[in-house]
Amino acid sequence: MKFTDTSEKGFQQFIIRYLVNDQHFIETSPTEFDREFCLNPKQLLAFIAATQPEAYAMLQAKGERAFLVRLDEKIKTLGVIEVLRKGVKHLDKAIDLFYRKPASTFNAKDAERYAANLFSVTQELKYSPSHDKRLDLAVSVNGIPVLTCELKNPLSGQTVKKGIEQYQKDRDPKDKLLSFARCMVHFAADTEQVFMCSELKGKASFFIPFNKGLNDGQPLPPFGAGNPVNPNGLKTHYLWETVLSKESLSTIIDKFAQVIEETNEDTGKKTKKMVFPRYHQLTAVRQILAHAKQHGLGQKYLIQHSAGSGKSKSIAWLAHQLHGLFDLTGEKHLFDSVVVITDRTVLDRQLSEEISQFAYPKSIVAAITSTGGSKTNNLREAIANKKKVIICTIQTFPHLLKEMDDLSALKFAIVIDEAHSSQSGDTSGKMNAVLADLNSDEEDEEEQTLEDKINDLIKSRKMIKNGSYFAFTATPKNKTLETFGVPRPYVQDGEVKTAFDAFHLYSMKQAIEEEFILDVLQNYTTYRSFYKLIKSVEENPLFETQQAQRKLKAHVEGHEFAIGEKAKIMIDHFHRDVKHLINGEAKAMIVTKSIASAIKYKQAFDDYLKKIKSPYKAIVAFSGNPEYKGIKFDEVSMNKFDSHKNDIPKNFKKNEYRFLIVANKYQTGCKRLTKPHSN
Repeated sequence: MKFTDTSEKGFQQFIIRYLVNDQHFIETSPTEFDREFCLNPKQLLAFIAATQPEAYAMLQAKGERAFLVRLDEKIKTLGVIEVLRKGVKHLDKAIDLFYRKPASTFNAKDAERYAANLFSVTQELKYSPSHDKRLDLAVSVNGIPVLTCELKNPLSGQTVKKGIEQYQKDRDPKDKLLSFARCMVHFAADTEQVFMCSELKGKASFFIPFNKGLNDGQPLPPFGAGNPVNPNGLKTHYLWETVLSKESLSTIIDKFAQVIEETNEDTGKKTKKMVFPRYHQLTAVRQILAHAKQHGLGQKYLIQHSAGSGKSKSIAWLAHQLHGLFDLTGEKHLFDSVVVITDRTVLDRQLSEEISQFAYPKSIVAAITSTGGSKTNNLREAIANKKKVIICTIQTFPHLLKEMDDLSALKFAIVIDEAHSSQSGDTSGKMNAVLADLNSDEEDEEEQTLEDKINDLIKSRKMIKNGSYFAFTATPKNKTLETFGVPRPYVQDGEVKTAFDAFHLYSMKQAIEEEFILDVLQNYTTYRSFYKLIKSVEENPLFETQQAQRKLKAHVEGHEFAIGEKAKIMIDHFHRDVKHLINGEAKAMIVTKSIASAIKYKQAFDDYLKKIKSPYKAIVAFSGNPEYKGIKFDEVSMNKFDSHKNDIPKNFKKNEYRFLIVANKYQTGCKRLTKPHSN
C-alpha cells in the first residue's frame, strides 16, 4: 500500500486502512463511544455475548449500566492492563475482558478464545463529556481503549513535536480517558519519528523516543537516534505494521505493560507508575525469544544496551518470558528455570523486585545469595519449590553452575546482568580463587572485572549443554564479544577473518542523542585543563581567579593536602556554577585513578562540605575492603546511609547526594535526572 496523500488527514487514513485491511481491525464510529464510561459498550457487550453467553444473559437480566459502573471503578482503581488481564467480578459472575495468546499451539480452546478478541480503531474520537476535542486515533481491545495517537505530517507543515505539544497543552489529564493508567500509552507520530508517553501530566508530560535508531538494533554503523530510511515506504511504518498488530498488542498487554510501584528516595512516599516498553526493549526481547525458540538450547546471546536503556526492566521482561517459552513442538517448555546472575547483593534485590512486579504469580521468583552451608542444595530446593526465576550473585553462581551441569535432565536459561561491572580488593581475590577452582583457597592477586570472571568461568567449564546464555552489557570487551557474540566473517587484505557482534544493540550514541544519558565527556574537565580555563576567563566575575590559581599552584599530585585543595575548588565550583543546572538537580561525578585516591577524596569532600555547612553530601563507590594507613575501608562504613543499606544507586537519587566519587566502578556516563523516564 503506497502513501500518496501528503496531508495530515491522509497520513491518518493511511494507518486506518492498513489496520483494517491488513490486520483486520474493526473501524468503529466515534458516535459509538460512550464518553461517560470511556469505552465502546456495543463492542464490549458483543465480545461478552460471543465468548461468555451466561455472563451476557446475567448482564441483560440485571442491567448493563450497573456492570459498566463496576468496570469503570475497577479500571480507575487498578488500571486498564490489570483489568484486561484479570477481568472483573460482577455480582456472582467472573467476566473475562481479554484472552491472551496461548504459548502453546496445541491449546485449541485457548487459541479459539484468543481469536475472539475484537481489535478496533477509531478516528477523530470525541472522548470527553465536557468538550468536543478530538484524538486522531484510539485503539481498543474488546471496546476498551488501550492507546491513543496524535498524528502529524511534515509534508503538510507540522512534525511530531506539534503532536507532543498538543498532548502537553491541549489534552487535560483530568479527562477520564487521559487519566493515569486508563490507557497504557499515548503516541505522537509523524512520517519520520514516533514518541510515547505512558502518563500524561499536562505541560509536564514527558514523551520519550519510540524510534528504531539508525542502526535498528544491529551492531554495524550508522548509529544514532531517529529511524533508518525505509525503501518500501515511510520511516515510521513499524508503528502500525508491527507494534499495533493484533499479536503485538496482545503480547504487550499480557507480558510487557504494567503498573508498578516506586518509592521516592527523599520522602519515602510510594507512587504508582505506568510502564510501557521502549522500542529497543520490546524488539530485543522479542528477537531473543524468537531466536531461542527456533534454535533451542546451547545458544549464546550478547545484548549490548547502553546506560539509560532500562536494562533492569529488559532483563525482567526477558526472564519472565523465557520461563514460559515453548519449543518448536509446542509441547514442552524450552527452559525449566531461568537463572539471573548479578554482581552485587543489592542488585540482586533490585532485580528481584523488578522481576517480581512482572511475574505471575510473584512466588515463582527466588533469590539465592548465600554461599555457605547448604549452597549445594539451593538450586535443587528452588526448583523443588517451583521457582521458575532464580536470582543469584556472582559469588553463588559457580556453585549453581555445577548443580546445573549435574541436573542434566533440566534445561536452564542463564541471564548475566551487567557484565562490565568491576570488583577490587579482597573480594576480587577471593572471587578469582573461586572461579579458578571451587575447592581452592589461594587468591589471585591480579584484579579482574566481573566480565573477566564470567568469561574465565565459561571458558574453564565450557558451555553447559543443558543451557543457553543471555549476557547484558553496555561496553563489552573483545573477550566477551568472542564468548557471547555472533561471529561475522569479513575479508581483509585478501584474508577471511572473523569479527564478533552483539545480538542486539542500543548504542551509547543513540542513548545520548535520545537524551537518556548525558555525554559526560562533553563536560569533562581535567584538573590541569581547569587551571588553564581559569586563567582564560579572568574577566568572568563568577570566577575568583586569583584565589583559584593560588590553590592550584599549591598542590602536589596525590598528596592529601593537594586533594583537599582540589576538593574545595570542585565543591566551590559546583555551588557557584553547577547546582542550579538540570532544574536544580545537577550532580557531579569525580573519577579517581585508584581506590586510595577515592578514599582521600571522600574524606576531603566530607570535611569541606561540613565546614561550609553545605546541604549536600558525597558518596564513594569502590569494591572490596582495601587497606589505607593501616585501616580497612569499605563503602558501607564510609557512606553511612540512613536506609537502603549500601544501595548506592537508590541513595544517589536522593536530592542531598550530589557528588559521586568513583574508582573503577561505574561507567563514565550519567543518566539524566531532568525528567521521569518511563523505563
